[in-house]
Amino acid sequence: MRAVEPEVRLVARPDVDYAEVSEYLAEVGGESWLERIDRGDLDDAQNLAEFAGRICYRSWEPGLNPNVTRIRTDQDQYLKNILASAHGSVLEHVSFSFVLHNVSRVATHELVRHRAGTAISQESLRFVRLDDLPFWFPDWAREDPELMARASGLLTQIEEFQGWMADHFGLDEEGVKFAEKKAKTSFMRRFAPEGLATGLLWTANIRTLRHVIENRTAPGAEEEIRLIFGKVGELMVKEAPSLFGDYSVQDGAWVPGWRKV
Repeated sequence: MRAVEPEVRLVARPDVDYAEVSEYLAEVGGESWLERIDRGDLDDAQNLAEFAGRICYRSWEPGLNPNVTRIRTDQDQYLKNILASAHGSVLEHVSFSFVLHNVSRVATHELVRHRAGTAISQESLRFVRLDDLPFWFPDWAREDPELMARASGLLTQIEEFQGWMADHFGLDEEGVKFAEKKAKTSFMRRFAPEGLATGLLWTANIRTLRHVIENRTAPGAEEEIRLIFGKVGELMVKEAPSLFGDYSVQDGAWVPGWRKV
């Protein structure tokens, strides 16, 4: 048994092709928008969200749409208005990918309920044979010596059984076909605890992220997933402050200033 801590790593973010954007804006008369925005490493997410919003109303500058006589030129104010007006569809164009590492299957079973606006690739125990049992314990459990002794003993016994099965089935012997390894490994996973730590790549758009961060850090959410999405929230405030800066954190719960975006 190996004690682990859930980790969240942001591994992919939007990448805007400004040359293509520029050609489009030259056709519709919105070149001035490109002159107003920043184009640093962390600007593409917010620029893409603003781009999507302005397409809807042709609001690159006053007069392009006869109904638009003035526009917001400050991006922070523009995006806050998007949130306040619940124009969430434009946020679905902006996606981020996270590696969730050493998170339990308890947490991933909760997470997969959020399907809209996500993509998920999780480590498969049908193919990946267990040789140890990484496991996360909350602080209150670690402070209980008898609980930890019994839990560690049980996990060690399960871990030893996994090793015994691999030897019993001869999975490491020369000539064993992969199809047999897969079949036996699939059987062996049935004896692994649901709290076993695993890993997955999880991609979600901004609209989904806002919803999941709020729901999975709420006081009634499962404690491990609250920890995970508190970390996600912290990353997103740094990545896109105009799109996540409306949250206040209250006893670990991320409460947005604007809901149902």
